[in-house]
Amino acid sequence: MGLAALITWFVAALAGLYMFTVWLIENDVTGRDTQPSQLPVPVVFAHLSLAITGFGVWVAYLALDREILAWAAFGLLALIVLLGLTMFARWIPVYQGPATPSTQQAAGAALAVPAEGNFPLAVVTVHGLLAAATLVLVLLTALGVGGR
Repeated sequence: MGLAALITWFVAALAGLYMFTVWLIENDVTGRDTQPSQLPVPVVFAHLSLAITGFGVWVAYLALDREILAWAAFGLLALIVLLGLTMFARWIPVYQGPATPSTQQAAGAALAVPAEGNFPLAVVTVHGLLAAATLVLVLLTALGVGGR
């Protein structure tokens, strides 16, 4: 089960790195014709930093077989998931778009969507589902269910 968690964590990380790359490329903070990102920079970087750290702790657990490392990885993963849910909640309105046209849109000067508006729905969905699966697999492994 530990190896399955490693695989799901890694694939989720790949999807997350794809979205992070899109966010970095599309996030033009100097542009006047774009909407600012709705994702707070500290949350984005904390999510990324904790994900890298947690993945390293999980690899260390698999290599050293220390129970404390499994629980540390689970705690980090819980924080990662909470930050991810925060960003997801802020992404939903961007994905759905404005309910009513803005005055600038009515005047013919449509604003580009925020950077996270360019995330493909499939990537967001796969990332979230893999994160949830990873959380469950790490918890079950830490509890000793199914062996290592």
